[in-house]
Amino acid sequence: MAKVEVKQLLEAGVHFGHLTRKWNPNMAPYIYMERNGIHVINLYKTVAKMDEANEALRKIAASGRKILFVATKKQAKDIVAEKAANVNMPYITERWPGGMLTNFVTIRKAVKKMASIDRMKKDGTFLTLSKKERLQVDRLRAKLEKNLGSIADMTRLPGAIFIVDTMREHIAVKEAQKLNIPIFAMVDTNSDPRDVDFLIPSNDDASKSIDIIMAQVTDAVAEGLAERKAEKQGDKEAKPAAEVKKEAPKTEKTTPKEEVKAEDTAVTEEKAAPKKETKKEKTTGDDLTKIEGVGPKAAEALVNAGLETFTEIAKANADNMKEILTEASSRMAHLDPTSWPKQAQMAADGKWDELKEWQDNVKGGIE
Repeated sequence: MAKVEVKQLLEAGVHFGHLTRKWNPNMAPYIYMERNGIHVINLYKTVAKMDEANEALRKIAASGRKILFVATKKQAKDIVAEKAANVNMPYITERWPGGMLTNFVTIRKAVKKMASIDRMKKDGTFLTLSKKERLQVDRLRAKLEKNLGSIADMTRLPGAIFIVDTMREHIAVKEAQKLNIPIFAMVDTNSDPRDVDFLIPSNDDASKSIDIIMAQVTDAVAEGLAERKAEKQGDKEAKPAAEVKKEAPKTEKTTPKEEVKAEDTAVTEEKAAPKKETKKEKTTGDDLTKIEGVGPKAAEALVNAGLETFTEIAKANADNMKEILTEASSRMAHLDPTSWPKQAQMAADGKWDELKEWQDNVKGGIE
């Protein structure tokens, strides 16, 4: 991923903020100066914050979770739709449907309705309807496609949400906060950065500014997806090699039974044993962000406290985890880890379908 330079951001107009009378005082650390009644954003801080956000997005994409992109303003719609589609991520560029996250089960029903209409057209049921009914169904299908067609493949709550203009998308911000979903956003001088987990101080009104930021963000997501693909291919290649290694000790046992050779095989088995354990440690699921409600920062806090695997989380006490998160950062004090041991146990047992179904039915991982 090519790192963006300050000069490129300057040329795209990323540094232009809002009028000084419209500023949010909490954006003061990211403002460089004021000129002609307009605040100028410090682009060096923009680059630093963008690197931080890109790294977090890359990890989320590599874990297999979806990132929902949200931008309903006119100058951002087409850019966000194009960039998000390039990395096969869901996006909302029309009206934000209320309860999109907090009432995700109902939204999924609407998406399934769209799929059922498509089935009707394929199996011929659609033709049995009257002309008026067919017209109504077509209109419903078009409406659903316009508002929800871009999230048809999002079968569970996203691992993160990226927003262009948090002032305009304030409902999306509140829903994500309620469900502990990490929020990434382009934040202008009139917005409150405290609502965002990973902010990118930038001009969120100019199309050139949105385009260059989105290009960097989606490049990071694409990098994470490439890492995940490489890991899967590596696992497939490692399986045949592991089977060959398992067969090797059997051939050694059938060789002439001499004491010296028996001792040699015992030594080789002892040396091989730690290698198998290290393999298990690597392959066992320790990507804690697969637990609903655990974001990248929460996962980092748990790992630092010694809770690195699903098995350890399953045995952990929810109150103790709450203390760990609160000590790590006051911003994570609102997290509710009550269901985390239950989810971790399903993950540790390899019951991924059951875990996915549970997460789809339970809002934000809170029973």
